[in-house]
Amino acid sequence: MRWTTLGVLVVLLVIAILVNLVLGQYSLAPGEVVRALSVGPDDRTVAGANVLWHIRLPRIVLCLLVGAALAVAGTLLQGLFGNPLTEPSVIGVTSGAGVGAAVGIVFNLSFLGTATTPLLAFAAGVLATVAIYRLSAINGEVKVLTLILTGIAVNAVAGAVISFMVFLAPTSSREQIIFWQMGSLNGAMWNQVAVVIVPVVACIIAACLIAGRMDLLSLGERAAGHAGVNVPAMRMWIIGLSTALAALAVSYAGIIGFVGLIVPHILRQIIGASNRWLVPLSAVGGAVLLLTADLVARTLIPFADLPIGIFTALVGGPTFFILLRRMLKKGGVA
Repeated sequence: MRWTTLGVLVVLLVIAILVNLVLGQYSLAPGEVVRALSVGPDDRTVAGANVLWHIRLPRIVLCLLVGAALAVAGTLLQGLFGNPLTEPSVIGVTSGAGVGAAVGIVFNLSFLGTATTPLLAFAAGVLATVAIYRLSAINGEVKVLTLILTGIAVNAVAGAVISFMVFLAPTSSREQIIFWQMGSLNGAMWNQVAVVIVPVVACIIAACLIAGRMDLLSLGERAAGHAGVNVPAMRMWIIGLSTALAALAVSYAGIIGFVGLIVPHILRQIIGASNRWLVPLSAVGGAVLLLTADLVARTLIPFADLPIGIFTALVGGPTFFILLRRMLKKGGVA
């Protein structure tokens, strides 16, 4: 079943990429796409080559990276806490990273060029993660319900800070922040892809490498320790990787919630709870989900590019509520 699921996801991914290449505000016939891909980005004699290479392709690649990053981040956090309710946006990591990105936008910081905003988002995400984890700990133990409630509080504080940044911002930056808060891949460029591709791929590979040891954590910390797992180090690895992935995704795509909640949950129902399989499959599934949502955002209303976060929230909100009700009935959210 696992190999079948992988095959289905890969096929869906290929289909999603092809459909995204063809459809948009400026639709291209399949033949035009093939010719445009073969001639390169600078050949003006082929219709659609400029649109494909400079607008559509970087957006598709960035969408793949962001979707995979958010889904894997959610899978890591769910594996760590053993609960399907946890994911970056729920516990405040995403909004924390968003504060750093907003500061970079408002004050037009560019001390590291295009890498400045991702770096600020990463730093703020790490700080938010540390704050949430410390505030949630009671006698050294972190309970999921406490973690979620603390995340809600951190989300509120982060939202207030972002609102203050909007108040301070000039008109152009204010519009950028407001649109960015709703999540969008509009305006994706190759230089943005170049900034995030290496760290995102590296973090996903690292997550795949530690996935087997994450399965041992489900046996309990004592049993995992007896099996040779350095539990404190493993916990920090998981939190660090999930934070980095969420921060990198937020820095260029804005706040896109619930991808890390929906994808691991659906896959867990299909293939079981093995993180060795969940992590790589979630990367593919997250890419498929976000490509689909982005396609709807680009084509639902003619000549309009809707925020992609609207569609993930419309699906993810009810999913989170259903999961929460199930966990409460089972008494497993404490």
